[in-house]
Amino acid sequence: MGGDHGCGVVVEGVRQALAKDRTITTLFLVGDQKLIETSIRETGLKDDRIQIVHASEVLTMQDKPIDGLRKKKDCSINRSVELVKTGQAEALISPGNTGGVVAAATIKLRPLAGVERPGIAAIIPAPENSFVLLDAGANVECRPMHLAQYAIMGSIYSREILGYKNPRVGLLSVGTEEVKGNDLTLEAFKLCKQIEGINFIGNVEGHDLFENGVDVVICDGFVGNIVLKTCESLAMGIFGWLKREFTMNPKRMLGALLVRGALRTIKRRVDPDGHGGAPLLGLNGNVMITHGSAREHAIMNAVRVTSETLVNHVNDTICREIAAAQLRFAPARPAAAPALS
Repeated sequence: MGGDHGCGVVVEGVRQALAKDRTITTLFLVGDQKLIETSIRETGLKDDRIQIVHASEVLTMQDKPIDGLRKKKDCSINRSVELVKTGQAEALISPGNTGGVVAAATIKLRPLAGVERPGIAAIIPAPENSFVLLDAGANVECRPMHLAQYAIMGSIYSREILGYKNPRVGLLSVGTEEVKGNDLTLEAFKLCKQIEGINFIGNVEGHDLFENGVDVVICDGFVGNIVLKTCESLAMGIFGWLKREFTMNPKRMLGALLVRGALRTIKRRVDPDGHGGAPLLGLNGNVMITHGSAREHAIMNAVRVTSETLVNHVNDTICREIAAAQLRFAPARPAAAPALS
């Protein structure tokens, strides 16, 4: 209910997703029942797997997350999280208030065993690969252990969902040398070196991200959110720039026709709707956050990717690998003193 384009685009995206995925047994549409029923009729959605859960309130983009959730207890985000918490649903997908989704899910679902902080994993396309950026905005203040756990979770997601067999994990810093960075990255570097089972390649810089040198980029949510929004803005800016230049005169318009195929390929490659959204990893339950401006194609892919996350048991793998890492991080216990008689 909280997306920019209303529930109609969500219902249409769901219709497309259900038509392609028979493994989904139930899909709850949570929000204003009358508006949802109207959208169902308009889109022609006919599927007995659909159930409507009425919510009388909406957490808008203007609402402050915590205050809004307290004042609007019957908002669709609260009701959706409750479905996951009680086990009626295994996953939540929302194009609504990101802060509200993160707050409600973190408070009510709680982190997985051993996970200290959940993180948003944004998938960013590069010319030859797509890399996971984690955390992309859930936690603006992090400790070294949080980044180490993001390295584990990002590696698992890259491996299980994006299909990279041995994803390269890099720590975003101001230099590639081990001694470069602030206190957070210096300590996180030491922890990441200790983790077995991930391909930690050390520090990476901003100019490494789009040169096929890294598959998982870890950072705190403050830096990650800036990187994510800068990348989104740059992509939109370049395409707008090219459009203006190619339409300035007939000669350039002819040139645009010659490279139209290449431009369309690049546009499809950088389309954020291809992955549907960004998962909030590390919670007892699966949460997918889509962009507020998400259209039908993004919703369809969000459902698809979330279904793949469930099928591949990503949360089980996170618990197992976090537990293994904790054993290595635990300080060695001193040997017991010999008993004297």
